[in-house]
Amino acid sequence: MTRALLAALLLAALFTDGALLAKQRRKKKQQEPPTQVLQLPKELPQALVTDAGHLVFQTVPLSGRGLLSQQVRDALKAVERMKGGAPLVKLRAFVAGTGDMRRVSQIVSETFEDRHQPLPVLSVVQVGGLPMEGAQLALESIWADRKVVNPGGIAFLAGQQIVAESPTSRMQPMVEKSVAQLSTVLAAAGAGKDDVLRVTCFMTSLEDVDAVRQIVAREFPRAGAAFIQLQREPRTSLVECEGVARLASAPAASPTFLNPQGLSLSPNYAQAALTGPVKLAFTGTQMAFGHRNEDAVLAFQRLEKALGGVRSSLRDAIWTSYYPLSTASASLIRGVRFDFVNKAAPPAATMVPFEGLPSLDASFAVEAVVRVVE
Repeated sequence: MTRALLAALLLAALFTDGALLAKQRRKKKQQEPPTQVLQLPKELPQALVTDAGHLVFQTVPLSGRGLLSQQVRDALKAVERMKGGAPLVKLRAFVAGTGDMRRVSQIVSETFEDRHQPLPVLSVVQVGGLPMEGAQLALESIWADRKVVNPGGIAFLAGQQIVAESPTSRMQPMVEKSVAQLSTVLAAAGAGKDDVLRVTCFMTSLEDVDAVRQIVAREFPRAGAAFIQLQREPRTSLVECEGVARLASAPAASPTFLNPQGLSLSPNYAQAALTGPVKLAFTGTQMAFGHRNEDAVLAFQRLEKALGGVRSSLRDAIWTSYYPLSTASASLIRGVRFDFVNKAAPPAATMVPFEGLPSLDASFAVEAVVRVVE
């Protein structure tokens, strides 16, 4: 065999082997599934602006079906049925049990992304219990209807707190007092019982919840209602019922803050905040991470920054909700809030102790409704 022939055969063998190897690589590449990249859910907005004249307030019925994730998805389906295609503005989720509260935000984001709908602002708070066996979620929603439903505007009614020293005091008589005070505020606002849109009663026990439901239904027959046990092991007996009502006519000034005679007068909050059909900014909660004064300041600064993104400020707050986890946390809030909120015209507010927040490092959370000055 000549050298030329041998070289030719060797070259042909190398070419064949190379072609075969390339073919095997192409086949393997075709057979391998493509690498999947998981898309992280979008972050929910920290503040949204809408018109008070279009606001609808709803409370989603409780469900004991499934665990927390399923209950969140089922509740969001219920919200979608109620609101139709109207844009959702705000969700407030009260979570009971040991489910991971962080899942609420993830599921809300994923659900609205899948629907190609705008994301709402969200508040998530852990509570001691809910008045249904197996229920792990109580969800309140606010959306903007296409038509004007509140031509006179909205009244935000501050929580009416009743406290008893004994941790075993019955809730029914305490709720009766709280609801009576809420009715006093409502009358001062010029609204009737049928104008109340939503009532939320925070309580330290659910033992009297059937009687409590009857009291609220009798006093405010058209209102959606939620009944929340604040903590699993409270140290005192406490009730605080807050509300939102529709106004028949717009107040002379928006906002107008009320402190009716016969109720406690506090320099730190108003009993009611009235606003006409104007632009309002709703925020989600901002948490304080830690128990120092500077930690509390940072929480309020983050809330102020969120409102700055929609050209608003805490100086124009008409409503604030505080979610402290202890009396020490409540003291932190009291120590710094008027560095941000207008002390000359304090907003209506609710502040009661809760079981927990989505972060183990959190000491309290704060949210606000703010008049948008145009």
